[in-house]
Amino acid sequence: MNSSGVGGDVFFVLVGAILVFAMHGGFAFLEVGTVRQKNQVNALVKILVDFALSTVAYFFVGYAVAYGTTFLVNAATLSGGGGGFELQGLTLVKFFFLTTFAAAIPAIISGGIAERMKFWPQCLATVALVGIVYPLFEGLIWNGNFGFQGWLEASFGAGFHDFAGSVVVHAVGGWIALGAVLLLGARRGRYDRNGRPIGIPPSSLPWLALGSWMLCVGWFGFNVMTAASLESVSGLVAINSLMAMVGGILTALVVGRNDPGFVHNGALAGLVAVCAGSDIMHPVGSLVVGGVAGAVFVIGFEICQNKLKIDDVLGVWPLHGICGAWGGIAAGFFGLEALGGLGGVSPVSQIIGTVLGVAYALGAGFVVYGALKAAMGLRLSPEEEHQGADLSIHKISANPEHDLGR
Repeated sequence: MNSSGVGGDVFFVLVGAILVFAMHGGFAFLEVGTVRQKNQVNALVKILVDFALSTVAYFFVGYAVAYGTTFLVNAATLSGGGGGFELQGLTLVKFFFLTTFAAAIPAIISGGIAERMKFWPQCLATVALVGIVYPLFEGLIWNGNFGFQGWLEASFGAGFHDFAGSVVVHAVGGWIALGAVLLLGARRGRYDRNGRPIGIPPSSLPWLALGSWMLCVGWFGFNVMTAASLESVSGLVAINSLMAMVGGILTALVVGRNDPGFVHNGALAGLVAVCAGSDIMHPVGSLVVGGVAGAVFVIGFEICQNKLKIDDVLGVWPLHGICGAWGGIAAGFFGLEALGGLGGVSPVSQIIGTVLGVAYALGAGFVVYGALKAAMGLRLSPEEEHQGADLSIHKISANPEHDLGR
């Protein structure tokens, strides 16, 4: 490839990385709008600090675990002094792009554990998850490590297809979050003494909506720019992402009975589900996959909160965990030529890969957060939780001037 072609790819991947980085602002504001005002500052700080810790952990450990590449060489080599694949730092912008994916794991978890999690244990969890847990599964699927993909292909005709991370990123993050939420327990006052749920409304629907919009816009970088080069970019990925998003919005609108929180999360449910097969499905198939995901999120959220008594504040388990798993499996059917897709997928491989991802993530969630719970505890004290994470942890509220009565 000539230098101008590589330069174009560098810019293309860099723009994708910037778009996905902007999604982390979406994670932050989605959480800010959902939690109570006394926990808004904590939401903002958590997402930003988690991104910083994720970058360091992934740079020094995680990327090498997943892809066997280390950056501990001289700057001339990093910037392309050796020519070839490293030319103009293409590997570096790919690292940046994949870092934004890795950092999505703690950003997803943050919404589930909101309002009662200690700050420093979550920081340690982020380092462990992004440095070791996530890259092991990422490398298994996206780099062919340990021969798993080769075995699936030899046994069932195709490997596990997850183009942009319905399972690798979203389901893994969502099922890790479930383990954390179960170990953490419900917020004080979320259920009465008879186990009946007590509603805690969102603090700000405009902030929640802004978070959803930021995530939706950035998601086109998340999906489309996973192609990693201008030569490989596909308009099909863009239109499939669009159709799945609107499908999720419309079914969440109907099933959620016009609830604005469900509508804005329905868009995200559709996008979560389409990641895996966005490069191989027909747009009509993507509309169906996204539509099912929107309904699955609404129903899953209500069952999670009201039937199972799992206090997952933002509903990250049904949104990312369940809808991500649905997307992984759906790609194996809606990607088939018989249903208008491009083919090259195996329903059996998709089911096996998805189930493996779910089991691995849930187990990892219990191991990492269970170890932290035993070593240093996970929850704020009852007094700190009542006061709110903003004042308890950061010593300032979202509206400090208002607090002073000025």
